[in-house]
Amino acid sequence: MANSGSGESIIARFVKIVSAFDDRHSSMSVAELGRRTGLPVTTTYRLVNELLLERLLDREPGGDVRIGTRMWELASRGSKMVSLREAALPFMEDVQAVVQHATTLGILDSDEVLYIERIGSRSTVVDISKIAGRLPLHATSSGLVLLAHSPSWYQESIMGRSLTRFTEHTLTDPAMLRRHLAEIRQRGFAAVPGVIVPETTGIAVPIFGPDNTAVAALSVIVPLNEENTGARVPLLMTASRGISRALGWSGELKGTLRQSN
Repeated sequence: MANSGSGESIIARFVKIVSAFDDRHSSMSVAELGRRTGLPVTTTYRLVNELLLERLLDREPGGDVRIGTRMWELASRGSKMVSLREAALPFMEDVQAVVQHATTLGILDSDEVLYIERIGSRSTVVDISKIAGRLPLHATSSGLVLLAHSPSWYQESIMGRSLTRFTEHTLTDPAMLRRHLAEIRQRGFAAVPGVIVPETTGIAVPIFGPDNTAVAALSVIVPLNEENTGARVPLLMTASRGISRALGWSGELKGTLRQSN
């Protein structure tokens, strides 16, 4: 694999360029792209031109560049996330129609929650989850559900780190977090108020694949002071069962999806 003079491979520089784009920087000039990536200007121009030729980047009328639709096309081919989103979306729409607040679908990726689908509404409360956005495992309801259904060695590796405290409700103490994960496994859902955004409560349930492992988390974000928060749990669990079975799960409702009193 060809390397630059700095020792970086072409793939590494390509990833730098693609990673420079986000929801606040959906398009930019090549010069700005060079500044954000730290790549030399001449290198940036050369790589951008190659990516434009392959339609992995698109050029806007004003001259700025952005991620190309062909990038999405290639990334979607054969991706397991496509089948997961397709299975989940009808159930997510049903949940959102009842809850009238943000409904999200997240997976575990690189020790974070990666959100692969989100449905919002005009009444959605403050919510920082975005499609293709990432949030910490210990500070989100989806992350806690995914962590609770992960192997014990993985849980310990996460709890052995220095965890950021976002609000007074964020669990950062390993012993308390360990107990909380055990409770989530026993009751089948996570309901956490204000762990990352003080004004909201996140409620999440696991989604299972054919091998009976949690492959995703389905969650809703509701106002912190909402009185019927507990009423959201059966709705989410019903949707979770539907999605899980659409994915080929055939497990019994033992401790994993049991509703608490």
